[in-house]
Amino acid sequence: MIGLLQRVSEAKVAVEDEVIGTIGPGLMVLVAVERGDGLAQAQRLAERLVSYRVFEDTAGKMNLDVREANGGLLLVPQFTLAADTRKGNRPSFSGAAEPALGRELFDLLIHEVAQRCPRVATGRFGATMTVSLVNEGPVTIWLQVPPNAALQQ
Repeated sequence: MIGLLQRVSEAKVAVEDEVIGTIGPGLMVLVAVERGDGLAQAQRLAERLVSYRVFEDTAGKMNLDVREANGGLLLVPQFTLAADTRKGNRPSFSGAAEPALGRELFDLLIHEVAQRCPRVATGRFGATMTVSLVNEGPVTIWLQVPPNAALQQ
């Protein structure tokens, strides 16, 4: 499972000009479910997203997680993060999970994150979305919990 997180001062996602998710300061995370992902990957990515220390403390060091920074999380499904770009000029999406499994694990990720963080907003799986954000820093980090990998806590 892949999470591309961006520290934001604000972010929102809309479907057909209707805003369906919005946050103020926090993390906007694009999420891809890969073939071979399961419950363990969703749980581990949820733990990492809420625990990743990318917010500045009083000394100006990135030492606070989203909860300590009193931020929100905006989770947006984005299967194209699983693209294979190693050859040619057209990406292959064979590494992405089948849509039914992708939806199930994205919903599970939402549930797992909401158990750990009080402010969670989401995009809509399978929809064409417009995402707007103001990246702070800028801070953008790729997190991956590999499919079928032994997970370390």
